[in-house]
Amino acid sequence: MEEIERFGLTEEEQMLQDMVRRLTKEKVAPGAEERDKKEEYPYDMLELMKENGLMGIDFPAEYDGMAAGMIAHCIVVEELAKADASVALIPSCQELGTLPIILGGNHEQKDKYLRPLSTGEKVAAFGLTEAKGGSDVADLKTRAVRKGDKYIINGSKMWITNGGVADIYSVYAVTNPDVPPYKGAGVFILEKGMPGFTVGKKESKLGIKCSDTRELIFEDVEVPVENLLAGEGQGFHIMMKTLDFSRPSVAAQALGIAAGAFEYATQYAKERVTFGKPIIKHQAIAFKLADMAMRITAARQLLWKTCSLLDKVVKDLSRVPPETLRHSSMSKAYCSDVAMWTTVEAVQILGGYGYSSEYPVERMMRDAKITQIYEGTNEIQRIIISSTL
Repeated sequence: MEEIERFGLTEEEQMLQDMVRRLTKEKVAPGAEERDKKEEYPYDMLELMKENGLMGIDFPAEYDGMAAGMIAHCIVVEELAKADASVALIPSCQELGTLPIILGGNHEQKDKYLRPLSTGEKVAAFGLTEAKGGSDVADLKTRAVRKGDKYIINGSKMWITNGGVADIYSVYAVTNPDVPPYKGAGVFILEKGMPGFTVGKKESKLGIKCSDTRELIFEDVEVPVENLLAGEGQGFHIMMKTLDFSRPSVAAQALGIAAGAFEYATQYAKERVTFGKPIIKHQAIAFKLADMAMRITAARQLLWKTCSLLDKVVKDLSRVPPETLRHSSMSKAYCSDVAMWTTVEAVQILGGYGYSSEYPVERMMRDAKITQIYEGTNEIQRIIISSTL
């Protein structure tokens, strides 16, 4: 890909952006409010993503992916999130749940699982967080014990996006509790329907309401040895590098929420008249919009720079350079902070209408909050950033 310091897009990326922007306006935006109220997984939106080839944007070409790179993936997520952050999670979570296989899988595993995941024929989920939390990976308890040619898995996972709709799960489990966590865990590929593998109740959430979030329950689940990625002891490294690559996707979701709220608030401010003129002519409102524009533009350039750095990193278990690691965490933390701030200000600009569920900025504000929490809280991102300085 031509290196242009990410101050612009390549012709192919621009075409992709234009296509997804039109798709979002015509097919995604009209049903966003209804999906939020129904709180049901939008299978019609999944079909839309599949029909338009948006499920495997950053997947390897040799396994039916588009291999278009991280910037292309983040363009897709941002444009979708401008209208509906929950729909943006469809390709975003597909990337997250599949990355462990891309990073740690052998040819046989990739050939078996990546092909249906690249096309969206199968849906992926990522199983790391447990009831005690997700930030402290060293304290996770789900256990995998080898017996002959199988592993027996017991435990549970919490807050799993796509938990009740996925077909293929990348699950982190402790294989040896007697050694440090970064040496004693593995990542296993589980499939829907394995005996002993069930999903719990659907979580009722503040935002991203039509996204399916569940508990995963493992009771003596037998997993073939060949479903272990990269061998015992590699689980911690697989999951940490997965998050290095997946955080920009959350940043893109947050950026899309911010951009969508900004665009709506700007249009509203042009039309709403008080004291004889549109409120965008009042300095108090104009300066809010100016600050939104500056922060969103800065956030987008930080995200694109991050994607540019990650596209130079080999997708295996080698170490991510400190500068790239720092950018991954900075883009996630900054974009999500911008999203939260922007949506609160957008509600303020709309006043009473902003507080009403009949207007989208109320939903956008609720959706924005989770981007500061999942994929590593923003407090954790600041720990990572400072550790690389």
